[in-house]
Amino acid sequence: MTRISLTDFIDVVSKSGTPKATKVAQIKNRPEYGPAQDFYKIFRDGVVELHKQDGDKIDLKNILLKTADSKRLDHYPGMIKGYSKWWGKKTLAWFPPPTTTYSNLGIEISVNPELGLTIDDTNYIIKMYMKSEKLTKLRTEIITELMEKSLRPLIKNKAKVVVLDVKNSKPFEYVPGKKALKPMIDAELAYIASLWPSL
Repeated sequence: MTRISLTDFIDVVSKSGTPKATKVAQIKNRPEYGPAQDFYKIFRDGVVELHKQDGDKIDLKNILLKTADSKRLDHYPGMIKGYSKWWGKKTLAWFPPPTTTYSNLGIEISVNPELGLTIDDTNYIIKMYMKSEKLTKLRTEIITELMEKSLRPLIKNKAKVVVLDVKNSKPFEYVPGKKALKPMIDAELAYIASLWPSL
């Protein structure tokens, strides 16, 4: 079974023609995952740890103390500002978010939201989107559809699934009734599965 990340899958879906095939090739042929190459790991882990420890919003700035990398120091302040704005005056309580995979045609997509947060007595399962590329309507719909369909069996309450555009402080909640999305997702997986062996 070939496993790709949800971010990888969204990158493939967002492209067409030759760039789409090129993206699949890049995913297959890149080096094995290493934490040092994960540009957003320090920020992601910092936010998770802050919530686990019931920390204050002001402590987000301490994430910058965990890296000396100039590129991260250029990009992280914008994410901290955006996340802080979204946090606002909310009281956030941590719970461990569920994780799973969505599988079809020999391809597995890792569905691993970073955050489980209770806000005003409602549980939210949140995937943080941290890339600079615009979070389009199609991207939000596919991310939330995959989260809803794969995670819902693991959710014992009425938790809501959300993708959060961190830099722009915008949450996008799953909207039911988009019947064409699942066939579209499976069609994209069929494309990846057919191309993968030849790359």
